[in-house]
Amino acid sequence: MEVPCRRGTLTGGPLIMGILNVTPDSFSDGGTWSDPAVAVRHAFDMVDQGADIIDLGGESTRPFSDPVSADEEISRLVPVLRDLLPSIDVPVSVDTMKASVAERCIGMGVDMINDVYGLRDDGMLEACAGSDVAVVIMHMHGMPKTMQASVMGDGFMTEIRGFLRERTDAALDAGISKDRIILDPGVGFGKSFDQNMEIISNSSYFSDGYPVLMGSSRKGFLSEKFPGMDRDDASAEAARISVESGSDIVRVHNVARTVAEIRG
Repeated sequence: MEVPCRRGTLTGGPLIMGILNVTPDSFSDGGTWSDPAVAVRHAFDMVDQGADIIDLGGESTRPFSDPVSADEEISRLVPVLRDLLPSIDVPVSVDTMKASVAERCIGMGVDMINDVYGLRDDGMLEACAGSDVAVVIMHMHGMPKTMQASVMGDGFMTEIRGFLRERTDAALDAGISKDRIILDPGVGFGKSFDQNMEIISNSSYFSDGYPVLMGSSRKGFLSEKFPGMDRDDASAEAARISVESGSDIVRVHNVARTVAEIRG
């Protein structure tokens, strides 16, 4: 795998993306890293533990969550980025579905936009195409507020892959080069527990020559599929399955535990 970023080219794999949520209401760690200084220290801790990418999020997309305004999201992200970007060596990704937020963060020098909405917001394709950032195109069934009220039906694997192909074509048409595109089938975003397991067990199905990112860390289906396991142990097991089935990047909360699982 090779993905060019502002801080150099991401090569090899599997790569580990460390999650840094600066939100008060994320499902696992809401409020933990809301203080910018604490968030920056945690980012460096994750790099020391083996993270290849830091993924910074300012809006929760957990099931049944309410959206926040672009201004609120920016107010959470900018203080962290201001201190983090000049002082870290690994690529920094911003997890946002809003074009205005992406544009502001790209202007500050982030390396990647991780979009759970698949680059569908008005202006998002243009914001990313007008820069040299990498992009993660993710599939989401519905929106965070409602996505688990009605999960996908039969044929979900084909439907996800079709969506990713359509959005990839849109990105290419907008001027985003193929080597800057990463695909994410969206574990936990409008899928049943069984569907999530099928997705992580068949990562390469979604690739079509693009790197695949899988983000199953600490999600609810793990407690049913790996009963009795600590949530970070279950997350590491899911990451291992994802990598063995073809994932190039795994997005995780506990970097050290994941490193131990997939890198020995």
